[in-house]
Amino acid sequence: MRTAGVVVIGGGVMGTSIAYHLARAGVRDVVLVERDELASGSTSRAAGGVRAQFSDELNIQLGARSLEAFARFGDELGQDIGLHRVGYLFLLSTPEEVTAFEAGVRLQNAHGVPSRLIDPAEARRLSPLITTDGLLAAAFSPDDGHCTPESVVHGYAAAARRHGARVLRHCEVTGIETRGDEITGVVTGRGRIATDTVVCAAGPWSRAVGAMVGVDLPVEPLRRQIAVTEPVSGLPPHLPMTIDFSSSLYFHTEGPGLLLGMSDPDEVPGFSTETHDRWIPRLYAAMERRAPALTDLRRTGGWAGLYEITPDHNALIGEASSCSRLLYATGFSGHGFLQGPAVGEVVRDLYLGRAPFVDVGPLSADRFAADAPRPEANLV
Repeated sequence: MRTAGVVVIGGGVMGTSIAYHLARAGVRDVVLVERDELASGSTSRAAGGVRAQFSDELNIQLGARSLEAFARFGDELGQDIGLHRVGYLFLLSTPEEVTAFEAGVRLQNAHGVPSRLIDPAEARRLSPLITTDGLLAAAFSPDDGHCTPESVVHGYAAAARRHGARVLRHCEVTGIETRGDEITGVVTGRGRIATDTVVCAAGPWSRAVGAMVGVDLPVEPLRRQIAVTEPVSGLPPHLPMTIDFSSSLYFHTEGPGLLLGMSDPDEVPGFSTETHDRWIPRLYAAMERRAPALTDLRRTGGWAGLYEITPDHNALIGEASSCSRLLYATGFSGHGFLQGPAVGEVVRDLYLGRAPFVDVGPLSADRFAADAPRPEANLV
């Protein structure tokens, strides 16, 4: 490719969704560039959860819109994404957590999300591996669930190609050329692509992309690890994604076993995705407290991936004010996969100069310079 109407940088769920939505809308010469294989970055290492249970109104709307798209995915794009709408179950152990989730449920319900607070006994009926000792309440929404991230990416990429987009793998971006404040081209390891528009969907690597044109995208990479267990007999067929909110321990079914993980406060920002066992003692302590049955399971595998963290743990979505035209969708701090479908729509509309279904102005990267952070509290 020597020219493009728009170059999308990043071949994960965000980049492929954006390329698909642009191409489907009739945008000509959409080119997606990925330095490795599609879904080889953070997307392939995600836990696959999809939900609309957030504390931020924008995230609720983006999550709910994406849930609708995931439900239609097979019919519209012809790709099975292994969607299991088994719900998300947040376990709450302090009065402060209960109060915060009560407010969140009211806000979610106002946007049509069928979440509700339930008592510990019902929580254990839904997720029988947990103990209710010290549990005050739980928040549950049946529309949430989990699916297969790589399948979503390949579904979007194939559909984008059908609508005329080009997908270039093993094509690393090494620079973005400008004339004044206008983009004129993207330099890659396979040559130059003349273009006046770039969309940065590079996840943890987005800050380096923004720096190529003098735009600060405050994103830091942070390693998160996941473990997979041996087969577990007697698992309920509709076991929800279960999250102990105090510790961030979570688990859901993965084949015949379980996928589980949690945050590690000892991790420091960096690009390493090597696995280690330093987090295991904290993981086992959380399991002993909230789901002691898990401690008897043998680990059979696992992996590490990168969260893309912003200062307020909320996304960066918008168009740079200092450079024409650099659009960006990054910094999702752990909930990028689940918002990919909706954000693809939003970036398409920003590119076309029309109002998206939700005003993402408050998620502009400029909010930090304006001292207007927008924190998201329901983090996993």
